[in-house]
Amino acid sequence: MNSKDFPKVELHLHLEGAAPPSFIRGLAREKGIDISGIFNEAGHYAYTDFWHFLKVYDAATSVLQTPQDYYRLTRAVLEESAANGVIYSETFLSPDFCGGRDVVAWRDYLSAIREAAEEAERKDGIALRAIVTAVRHIGPEASRETAICAAETAGDFLTGFGLAGDEKMHAPKDFVWAFDCAREAGLRLTAHAGEWGGPQSVRDALHDLKVERIGHGVRAIEDLQLVDELAEQGVVLEVCPGSNIALGLYPQWRKHPIAELDRRGVRVTISTDDPPFFHTTMTREHDRLADAFDWDEGQFRTIHRTAARAAFCDEATRDKILSRLEDA
Repeated sequence: MNSKDFPKVELHLHLEGAAPPSFIRGLAREKGIDISGIFNEAGHYAYTDFWHFLKVYDAATSVLQTPQDYYRLTRAVLEESAANGVIYSETFLSPDFCGGRDVVAWRDYLSAIREAAEEAERKDGIALRAIVTAVRHIGPEASRETAICAAETAGDFLTGFGLAGDEKMHAPKDFVWAFDCAREAGLRLTAHAGEWGGPQSVRDALHDLKVERIGHGVRAIEDLQLVDELAEQGVVLEVCPGSNIALGLYPQWRKHPIAELDRRGVRVTISTDDPPFFHTTMTREHDRLADAFDWDEGQFRTIHRTAARAAFCDEATRDKILSRLEDA
């Protein structure tokens, strides 16, 4: 299998977290901002653990200050994704970074991102949809403003709402208002859980926020009753193996629970999360999973069909994705 050209569907990608280090360094030079401390000698993002990663992430994002910056970022990210065989992607966006949760400013940022996405679809054959995320460690009150931004701009491009950030801060129930607001606006729902918070965080996200997908969710494997529930309910996990390994959640690829979750009937998908931070690409994820678990083309095709069916897009777009997967 030529894993680079194999058509892929990615459901869990943070737009700022996918920014190539060279792109961020170049933008920082243009603006006269010194963020040299977030890179190592090789020019890669440098951090010590997940919580330091969040600080480095915020520092890198600080140079993204205008809608035009986000237009350029989106083009750079989608070019890289398309080069790795991604034909459909969903990216997390936050009005916290795009206009400070001001609806008028947020519309300008979203318009620039959408313009870049439409250009990428024409030139590179990759379709993009957006999921607004409330940032957990910024707090529940801010999440209400975030949800209003999302609700005001919901449509055929902005199709989802989620929760990201430090999983150890605040409980899912603290964000119920934001998720209810998003749901009433017709947005599809997901939430990061089961990464640093353990199996109970998955239960809480499903019960309190009534999401249909879980970002990460891998620590559900520590509770086999929960695993059975996920399988029975058809909950889709947006699994990011390379991210989990880079951040020390699992020591190596063969110890990652994605294969066991799949064997037990849970609907798993494959994503990169924040690829340059974790030295990965969608191609590398496929190569490492094939090496670790002897997965073949048929296994990956099944996983990407699952992702396509779980995508937060309209049915016409879904049919196109599925058709491209079948034709490959």
